[in-house]
Amino acid sequence: MELRDEEVRALRNYLLNGGTLMTDDFWGTRAWEEFETKVKRILPERSWVELPMKHPLFHCVFDLHDSMDSLQVPTLQLWRRTYDPADAQAFSSAFRGPGSRDMHVRAWLDEKQRIMIVAIHNSDTGDGWEREGENEIYFKQFSEPRSYPLTINIVFYLMTH
Repeated sequence: MELRDEEVRALRNYLLNGGTLMTDDFWGTRAWEEFETKVKRILPERSWVELPMKHPLFHCVFDLHDSMDSLQVPTLQLWRRTYDPADAQAFSSAFRGPGSRDMHVRAWLDEKQRIMIVAIHNSDTGDGWEREGENEIYFKQFSEPRSYPLTINIVFYLMTH
């Protein structure tokens, strides 16, 4: 992600006036550190908090009570390369480097604890929406039980808080 100075100012104004930014589909420690450095330019005084599974965001429409990793969605291309019908629930994210195994949902909060930025790290939740028509097994395994409920919860939570 590259942000010109005028984009930093515009995004800062947007966030300070109640807007929210949602990010997704970046993997590993290096990508997180690069992303964190870029967004720190927007509001340098903010810091990330990890949203635990008990956070109301995970329970407002769909009750997502399992582990964070049970919501992780691989990119369709990676899933296709590693899919094993004998172990349909397994998929590999190791090729993405150090720190790419565990999914995280992190946020910047404003003074009233409202989410300003929500970052889904080590998951491609968007692929569950974009590619649902490309593979029925992928759709049943990732779109319906993971991508749709998590994203619907995020949008609902942001619109009501």
